[in-house]
Amino acid sequence: MRKNRHHDTPNNFRPDRIVTFVNESAEPRRLLEFVAERMPDKSRTDLKALLRHGHIMAGGEVTTAFDAPVSPGAEASVNLARPFVVLRHPRLQLVYEDDDVIVVNKGYGLLSVSTQSHHKDETAYDILRDYVKRQNPANKLFVVHRLDRDTTGLMMFAKSEVAQETLRHNWNNMVLDRLYVALLEGYVEEDSGFVKSRLAENSQFVVYSTNNPDEGRLALTRFNVLKRGSGLSLVEFSLDTGRKNQIRVHASEMGHPISGDKKYGAKGSRLHRLCLHARTLRFAHPVTRKDMHFELPVPARFLDAVKERGARKNPKADSDAEKK
Repeated sequence: MRKNRHHDTPNNFRPDRIVTFVNESAEPRRLLEFVAERMPDKSRTDLKALLRHGHIMAGGEVTTAFDAPVSPGAEASVNLARPFVVLRHPRLQLVYEDDDVIVVNKGYGLLSVSTQSHHKDETAYDILRDYVKRQNPANKLFVVHRLDRDTTGLMMFAKSEVAQETLRHNWNNMVLDRLYVALLEGYVEEDSGFVKSRLAENSQFVVYSTNNPDEGRLALTRFNVLKRGSGLSLVEFSLDTGRKNQIRVHASEMGHPISGDKKYGAKGSRLHRLCLHARTLRFAHPVTRKDMHFELPVPARFLDAVKERGARKNPKADSDAEKK
């Protein structure tokens, strides 16, 4: 259950007033009955109204279902002051939140933060800042890292200056795993390997490799081929460093640019998008030091794209059918 720290807030702000109950029995309970037993001062009509208007949460999720299960050991919470603040956006899904960090699943075409050329576009930062301000007007949001606009998947923001500063100064030590999956053009011959180079950026914002140690910053990308098919390779990438466009540049230098990445040499895109997805994010929590591990499935469209097309399931049956 998320807990809010004390902040200085405007006089008209109504803070949450949350009561939480734990199902200590060995059996799952129906939500409304479970809450009613623990709040005998509330009428059934009052509880139904709270449920209908988003004041009740079961297992960490706001629900309007009276029969939502409260599993053994799970919590049910009631916000007596106002509806729970919920993040709802078609291109941004909340994965995890506490007082210090937020982890989200960013959708395609959404900027992480505003840029000089797209300063009026809605960004993940804008959406999340509005969300945390609705929780409490004194809340703040800090950028920790970014994903390209057309890269989907897991990314993290900080909610406290302590968390932001800790992550910023200890990023390479605290981020334990960052795994991406991508569809690459052609068949990558090696099953695994790595690409190492120095990356620099020109005046056209194109990142490139250089041998000049004074010009570029060292970048190391490891890869592992998951599947090949239909002229594409499904590849998992891990980052030892986190440079801008690192995977995109290194994939291109492998001779297999990411499908849809015309900026770095792709011929086209079967899926009409940049096929790069941040699948895994694992880090040491900047305050508690707890091991935080989040993982998304490989996008179904990526998997479908490497299925061999037109293969006969039963060649003999097809041959017999042709003779008739």
